[in-house]
Amino acid sequence: MPDQLPMPVTAPLTSAQKTTVLNLVRRAGRAEILPRFRKLDRGEILTKTGPADLVTAADHGAEAMIARGLQMAFPSALVVGEEAAEHDADLVTKLPDTELAFLIDPVDGTWNFAHGLPVFSTMVSACRFGQPVFGLIYDPIGDDALVSDNEGPARRHTAAGLAYPLAATNGIKPLSEMTGYMSPALMEPADRALATARMAKFGMVTNLRCSAYEYRLLAEGAVDFVLSAKLKPWDHAAGVVLCRKSGGHSAMLDGSDYVAGQSDGFLLSASSTATWQAVRDVFADLLGDD
Repeated sequence: MPDQLPMPVTAPLTSAQKTTVLNLVRRAGRAEILPRFRKLDRGEILTKTGPADLVTAADHGAEAMIARGLQMAFPSALVVGEEAAEHDADLVTKLPDTELAFLIDPVDGTWNFAHGLPVFSTMVSACRFGQPVFGLIYDPIGDDALVSDNEGPARRHTAAGLAYPLAATNGIKPLSEMTGYMSPALMEPADRALATARMAKFGMVTNLRCSAYEYRLLAEGAVDFVLSAKLKPWDHAAGVVLCRKSGGHSAMLDGSDYVAGQSDGFLLSASSTATWQAVRDVFADLLGDD
């Protein structure tokens, strides 16, 4: 028998596998997240690195449920959850060398969730050797999801079972009319000052304290760009796939491809290649003199 050919790096999940992941995430939302929304006890909200970096019982419960389901459906895959990685940082370093890895952000926007704001989602992505090939952003409140892989277009799947294509591209605009998301507080002080000064060139730049919703609105054509620092992979891999497959462009600020597992640099996702270049030129000084 001839040796089995290696799976291409960009190979997506099958349709059945994508349905399995979506159903698993939906069940976790119903069982672990929604029952706790606006019903958390004080003891169910803990801090991690500081008062703005929170984790709740919903994060732990949803991640455990999703991780178990993914490991059962994909026995040979590496499963990396945000909370698990807090206790084992080596999990993230394995991503570039792993044939198939899943990333889980059980409640992206935990600060919002813990304070009763309905701006949070669950993010699940798949990577092959660090390259994002599948992305899912699920909103437990609306019971809908944005889903895409590297071969098919991005779609919004409704609670009623309907699917609609997403279109990030909305034409090039003057900088003064562009809107976007950025979190200067996550940058080093010198970069924070520079980036904040550049914000005045745009119509509006803000942040939602929720990467999932920022990427969602980009993929739906509501905003023009998302600029990110502190590249925790569970915050960005799904958004990169959805941005690209809804007609946008996503790359590191220096033009290189984003690879899950890298933590340095700035990731820029935009509604089109032309918009990406225009925004990149504004923030080019963040790259330094190299």
